[in-house]
Parts: sequence; structure tokens; C-alpha cells
Amino acid sequence: MISKPQLQLRNARIVLPDSVVLGHLDVSDGNIDVVGAGLGGAGEDLQGDYLIPGLVELHTDHLESHYSPRPGVRWDPLAAIQAHDAQIATAGITTVLDCLRMGADESASFESGEMLLLASCLKQAADQERLRAEHMLHLRCEVSALSVLEDCEQFAEHDNIMLMSLMDHAPGQRQFTDMAVFEHYHRGKDAMDDETFAAFANRRLHNSQHYSDQHRAAIAQVCAARNIALASHDDATLAHVIDAENLGIGISEFPTTIEAATAAHEKGMSILMGAPNVVRGRSHSGNVGARELARLGILDMLSSDYVPASLLHAPFVLSLQENLMSLADAIALVTCNPARAIGFDDRGSIVEGLRADLVRVRYQDNIPTVKCVWREGVRVA
Repeated sequence: MISKPQLQLRNARIVLPDSVVLGHLDVSDGNIDVVGAGLGGAGEDLQGDYLIPGLVELHTDHLESHYSPRPGVRWDPLAAIQAHDAQIATAGITTVLDCLRMGADESASFESGEMLLLASCLKQAADQERLRAEHMLHLRCEVSALSVLEDCEQFAEHDNIMLMSLMDHAPGQRQFTDMAVFEHYHRGKDAMDDETFAAFANRRLHNSQHYSDQHRAAIAQVCAARNIALASHDDATLAHVIDAENLGIGISEFPTTIEAATAAHEKGMSILMGAPNVVRGRSHSGNVGARELARLGILDMLSSDYVPASLLHAPFVLSLQENLMSLADAIALVTCNPARAIGFDDRGSIVEGLRADLVRVRYQDNIPTVKCVWREGVRVA
């Protein structure tokens, strides 16, 4: 972004790191210059709406649905990225890690080269100033897939990778401890008959047993060498958490049980759950509810996962509807906490000197509405 005009905002309920105050805010050269209590003088009147930091999204699969809106259909990648970016920005997200899948099997709908294409087009879009939000990469590594290390190697020269996650979607474990859920998901998605599904499930289980551990260790070494944050996905047992600890993992992404979430929290990992889980009041896979982890005080971060608008909605559910935490603490789940988890200390809070990534939010009828979005003081939505 080239132009960074002065910005003055007044009469806003500003969500600070530890409180909410009626105040005013000045921006200079892309950074927050002044935060003060009281209505303030000159400036844009926010009419008592909330002013929160720009949301920080660590895990969204939504780019894929824009690039491939129907099975076998491919959209122009730059046009798809722009559409995805517009949806992200208007959801209040100013920093986003776009997920790209590493590791394919016979059920995969994308070729590995397509992920590299999307990454290259994301860089092109940023260089050409097409984007409203700041985009970086999250590589989702299916460790049971034979091709996962080869796919990751294609990204060896990319310096925009902020997070890698270790996933294993084999039947009978983690997200799919209930075999019926695994069968319902894959047979519904891929229209398999009994014989085809049985062969598919057996191959997935075989590959998991033979390749997952060595692939986990190899990817963890890459992350340590390149200073990339590493997450463990869908941990379900204490053994899963111990394995994650031994690999130096700092983020427990979507743990599926209270046992795993509690153990990860006790070992100092940040617990990341899905914002749709919060909004709906339950997991779509039948796993532990994010609200329950909030009640236990072991919820650190939220991700929109498959519904971008949920990232803003969920903190208001946790605070103003369920009274599980203060609004300041709830907003931290989607701003400063994820920012810190991937090494950013220049954004995520409304504090003098930090980046002026800001969102004006109006809250009516238990639903927040994004009214304005600024990235480094420049209005982008």
C-alpha cells in the first residue's frame, strides 16, 4: 500500500487489550498515534459503534472454493484470489493465512501443482496491489500421504509461509475416531459404493500407519530450521499431545477432546478452535465444543475455518451472549493471540505505536456487522 493518509476516529467504543472505553483514536503514517478516552474533537463519528483491531486469521480453506467453485471447475486464479480477498476483508480480517494442502491421495480434488500456482498468484496479486488484506501461507500437511514431503519441497523458496500444520485424516483416529462419521463424510463427498469405500479406508489406514510418523518428524525439522510456526491438527489423546510436544509444536489446532485440549494447554501450547463451532454451539464432526473449552479457561485462539464471517461473530457470542469472558478477552482470541502465535508483535491490539488495522463493528440483534475496515490506516472495506 502506497498512500497512508491521516485518520481521526471519534465517539467509538474502543476495545483495548483489557477493557472497552468510549474514546477517540488518531492514526499517522499507518500506525496508531493517539488513543484517548472521551468523545474527542475532529474526526469521523463512529456513533458509538465498536472499534476493534483487524482480525488475524490463521486457518481458512476458503480460497479453494473460489478457485474451484464446482468439482472439476477451475476459475482464473487471480480472479479467484481477488474474490476470496474481498470476502476476507469485508469479514473484518486484515491479516490472513491462506491454507494450501500438501499431500494428495485418490480422493484429492486438486493437483499439487495447483497449490504452487495459487501461491504464486497470491504473490502477484500482492505485488500488483490487488489485495485488501495481507495474505500469507499456511501449509496443511497430510502426513499420511506419500507425496506430502515432495509437495512441501516445492515451497522451499517461499518466504511467505507463517504456519505449517500436521494432519492425519485416516479413519479411526483424531477427527474421525467415529468410523461412521468418516464413512458419512467420504461417501457423501465422493459417492463411493461399499466395496470402493472399504478399499479406500483400508489404504488410508495403511498409509497412516506406515508413513505418518516419519513425515511428522521431517516436517517438524523443516519448521525448526526455517523458524515457521508448527501446529498439530485434531489431537484426540494424551499420546497425541505428547508426540506434539516432542516435535516442538506450539499450537494445538482443533483438538477433538477435552483430554487432549487440557493436556496441550498444560504443556504450554496455544489452543486454536473453530469459530463456526462457537457460533453453532457444537462441532460439525461431533467433537468437543469450543464453548466448553472457553468455560474451562483453555481456549486461546479462534479460526474461521470454513465460514469467514464467523471469526467476528464468535467473540460476541462468547462474551455478550454466553458471558464466558469479557469482550476484550474474546476479541483477543481473534486478534492479538493469533498474531503473537505466529510471531507478529506489530498488530492485533489497539495500542499506540502498533499498526492501524482496525474494524468498525455495529452490534444489533446478537449479530455483529462490519461497517468499515482499515489496514494500516487506509480504508479497504
